[in-house]
Amino acid sequence: MKLQRTTLILLLLALGLGGFVYFYEIRGATVRKEMKEKEQQIFSFTADEVQALTVNSQNTTIILERNNNSNSSDPIRWLLKSPEESPANNASVSYLMDLLVDGKANRTLSVPRNQIPEYGLNQPQATIEIKLKNQKSHKLILGKPDFNRRFLYAQIDPATKPDGSVDVLLVSTDFGNAVNRQISEWKQLPENNNVKPSTNSPQSTPLPTTLPVPQNQEGQPGKDLPKSTPLPKLEPSVLPSPTQSN
Repeated sequence: MKLQRTTLILLLLALGLGGFVYFYEIRGATVRKEMKEKEQQIFSFTADEVQALTVNSQNTTIILERNNNSNSSDPIRWLLKSPEESPANNASVSYLMDLLVDGKANRTLSVPRNQIPEYGLNQPQATIEIKLKNQKSHKLILGKPDFNRRFLYAQIDPATKPDGSVDVLLVSTDFGNAVNRQISEWKQLPENNNVKPSTNSPQSTPLPTTLPVPQNQEGQPGKDLPKSTPLPKLEPSVLPSPTQSN
């Protein structure tokens, strides 16, 4: 009877240990992973929620607005509004949009506010302002690269915490490639280029394939015309070899 009780206790302990392993190690690991991924996500909005983008770089300011009239017959999804008005390059805008929607922070640092210049965030290389359709807005500030140039220091919706510190993120260097573009790269590329380069060189006149046959006064082939005297055949001249001076 005592043996059966001991076996029952061991069985209950095994079940309890198995339940602990399942809920903490298996299900708990999945939950912790999801929470970690959620913490690393830079923004939580979707691409369809974005109405406008403003990219302020050290050289220029780019303003992009969604083309709300775009449909299947109109492939222009974004419009360039500044510094000039033009259909926007969908590829350039989509590249930046994918980074904003799906981009993750590799790490988040909590630093004193007076150390912001050390990360290049007081004079950023670019600032991205995102305006959503619900009139909410977000801001992403891009600073300088980290020491091994694998990431960029950045801030999202910068705000000072109660303890006087600020959050600095490490984000992909792809953000720098996405915003530091020439104005021509933001404009839509021409679909067709049928204009051939012009040439100023005169066209050569084709040579006749047959020579005209000389005719006499009656318009008949010149049988009685004097034959031209053939030129004498020239023999190659032999130059005397120079004599050697004594």
